[in-house]
Amino acid sequence: MQNSLPPLGWLRTFEAAARHLSFTGAARDLNMTQSAVSQQIKSLEGHLGQPLFLRRPKALELTEAGITYLPVVREAFRTLVRGTQAVTGAQQNAVQVQCNITFAVNWLAPRLPAFRAEHPDVQLNIFTELWEPQEMAEGAAVEIRFSLRPADTVRTELLRREHYYPVCAPGFSVDLETLQEKPLYNCSNLLSNWASWADDQALTWGKPNITYATTYLVCLSAAMAGGGLCLAHDTIADRLIEQGLLVAPFKHRAEMPEAYYLLLSPQAEETPGAVAFANWIRREIG
Repeated sequence: MQNSLPPLGWLRTFEAAARHLSFTGAARDLNMTQSAVSQQIKSLEGHLGQPLFLRRPKALELTEAGITYLPVVREAFRTLVRGTQAVTGAQQNAVQVQCNITFAVNWLAPRLPAFRAEHPDVQLNIFTELWEPQEMAEGAAVEIRFSLRPADTVRTELLRREHYYPVCAPGFSVDLETLQEKPLYNCSNLLSNWASWADDQALTWGKPNITYATTYLVCLSAAMAGGGLCLAHDTIADRLIEQGLLVAPFKHRAEMPEAYYLLLSPQAEETPGAVAFANWIRREIG
């Protein structure tokens, strides 16, 4: 029976390629080259004696055999995870959490003592990114992603929609007429920007001098230091406003196309700690 089974690595590559419907996406997840992924899939198909994918010009498509085989492979990996944990006594409550650094610092970190008090046996390993990744990192059980609707390569659910608005240090002098003359800051590559905030309330908007950063942390720090105004949204600004470190000088708040989403890996539901953390996140951020 052992000789009839394909190598475990081939099956792992097949699952990743089927999940992304992309050899490139699988290569990124598995830290392999695209050609190595392609070769392993060809080897697996040769072992099985039938194709698992239809190679389209710009995408992959599972064949009937691939559709049938995929849930078998996934369940086999779940069984291996459960069995290995049972044999080795691996901690069931160790959870790898991925999120962007601004969310981790401004929202998650201040609430970690409350989570630990409620779930003292759960061990969190928090990994932060400057930019939201295109795909869920390998090994992550739970991810909180701030973006447009993510692709449904894993279980995805909306956590919270946001409104965005300018913030500045208390006492910073500004009104709508002088706004464009002030130093302005914003996070790069978002649809929610100064121009869209101005357009949302029909303000005449020229070409102000805007400083961009790859993370909201830089913009918020500049604003708190009295260096100007930055755009922020509820989740990252609420606590700073409550603490008196920032104020929102204008009433207008525009709805963001970006939102916070909860992403769960296929293994998350098998890990009690991941389930506990996901339920806690839903309750807290909701």
